[in-house]
Amino acid sequence: MFKSFEGMIKKSSIGLVVWDVQEALVARIFNRDQFVGNVSRIIAIAREIGIPIFYTKITPLPEKFEFPTRKGSGYGRFIPGDIIKEIYPSEGDIVLNKNSASIFTGTNFELMTRNAGINTLIFTGISTEIGVETSARHAGTLGYLSIIVSDAVSSGNREAHERSLKNMETMMPVISTEELISFLTKMK
Repeated sequence: MFKSFEGMIKKSSIGLVVWDVQEALVARIFNRDQFVGNVSRIIAIAREIGIPIFYTKITPLPEKFEFPTRKGSGYGRFIPGDIIKEIYPSEGDIVLNKNSASIFTGTNFELMTRNAGINTLIFTGISTEIGVETSARHAGTLGYLSIIVSDAVSSGNREAHERSLKNMETMMPVISTEELISFLTKMK
């Protein structure tokens, strides 16, 4: 289990990812109130100490150009809605429109973080087993340190969420909101 990371991180090297906190997804998760509360607290301390915040937003492709796995899935066209109002971006936050399960595919995220000297990514958001894990793993292969906040990520599938957390904790730090806030408070 990978837990000890405190000596490896400088405040100037951290970025916070708030993955796909859009209305349709938040409505489906198993722990909405706890999730929204924890993500709100993390965003507040990130803003307080000047950590850049990157929101992702699912932006479907035109139907003809949508991924084959989404065509004919029986669910119809997925309309994710806007980012929920409780944790809506503020001025200075970055919103990345994307249409893949990795924050690095089809965006300028890597370019922006490299230019800013960011090499540690704190992940929050939905869905743990899809976009969060995919992006965190992709980040690791690119040389970033990924930190997963276990009670600030969620899914519509609790079992898949828990399996994903167990899988990721073998490769990267998986910590609670309280542990993260305690760590970040020391950086003030």
